[in-house]
Amino acid sequence: MTTKIINLSARLMAAAVLATTASFAVAQDMTPELDAWLKANELGSYTDGTEDWDAIVKAATAEGEIIIYSASGRIAKLKDHFEALYPGITLTLFDLGSVKTIEKTVREQDAGIFAVDVVSTGNSGQVINELLNKGRIYNYVPTQYMDRIPVENRDPLLIRVNEALVFFYNTETFSDGPPISNVWELAEERFKGRVGIKDPMASGSTLMGLASLVQHPVEMAEAYKRLTGEDIVLGDGVPDAGYEFVARMLANDLVIFKSGSKLADAAGKAGQDDAMIAFTNMTYISRNESKGNVNAIIQDLDPISKLVYPTFTSIAREAPHPNAAKVFTAYLLGSTDINIDTKIAKPYLEGESFDLLQGLAPYHDAGSVSPRSDIPLPEGGEIWGEMEGWVVSDQFMWTQGPKLRDFWLIQSSQ
Repeated sequence: MTTKIINLSARLMAAAVLATTASFAVAQDMTPELDAWLKANELGSYTDGTEDWDAIVKAATAEGEIIIYSASGRIAKLKDHFEALYPGITLTLFDLGSVKTIEKTVREQDAGIFAVDVVSTGNSGQVINELLNKGRIYNYVPTQYMDRIPVENRDPLLIRVNEALVFFYNTETFSDGPPISNVWELAEERFKGRVGIKDPMASGSTLMGLASLVQHPVEMAEAYKRLTGEDIVLGDGVPDAGYEFVARMLANDLVIFKSGSKLADAAGKAGQDDAMIAFTNMTYISRNESKGNVNAIIQDLDPISKLVYPTFTSIAREAPHPNAAKVFTAYLLGSTDINIDTKIAKPYLEGESFDLLQGLAPYHDAGSVSPRSDIPLPEGGEIWGEMEGWVVSDQFMWTQGPKLRDFWLIQSSQ
């Protein structure tokens, strides 16, 4: 989907591109053109922690446009509000999904095409290793947000939002409450053909969720023994309990969806007697309100209830509109007028609430958490801190992700 957006120009500037990342990028491919671009725009090794925000806004308005490659279509909801705040800058948004966002960025830059300004996507292993570490994107944190964002959310790359994969159950089908207390129950006969997942071959977030489980084979094996009282027996060619869970889920006729929202709707539609369990993005719980679903989140699962994954935002190498990219980055982080005690009322995408949240507004829900430490949780978001979670490792994704993909393809074809 291509969405036109006009405008971008507010406050944003001064960033911190990791020195190590910058030097690594230099070693990778530092052309005279790239060095001149970095120096002119005070990015990479030329970042000094100071900036003239008024000058950046003025320059962004003169640039007149910003082009974004995004893994999330929700950014399109910012169009009218952004244009009203920052008239004069046209925003062109390409809603590509995480896999295609990375593919398009790499393919174009390898061909010498530098057409995008902001790259915002998940799939941490590739983002860090294929984009950041190879100098295809640069980290930028506006100085006015530096002390509002914990270091782990801005180093080595700015996190735009943290989200999670969880398990939904239909509260009408399972009126007595959550139908499982251990993830291994999903591989039992009673759930054969009744567990859904978005295709991890097309969804970076789903692949990261599976990788988080595979990354913890000891914990997965211990959870299996707590459920069954027995040590797990691995199938032929299965290396550990994490992979065994994936294999058993597929063998139990796991239902694979192309769309996460359609999966949430299929699981949560009212009036079902035999609804499936959905392994999907926590943010889709908001569709209970917008679509009339009756889903609930299984909050207490052994060994884990939520699998956290980050979505990053960055400035692309040799971006044609770098100042507009800086302005938009600040907008995505929300107004500096917000603090932890600020009362923000629904609807978040209207009026004063939108003015405060700005680019955070479409993601201010129970399944998303801002990288800032001073943003109050949205209504219903209190459960985020109550659920045990594992955070996907970008290095595990990078080194083991291809192996997991191959394993999935082999097991799903049997």
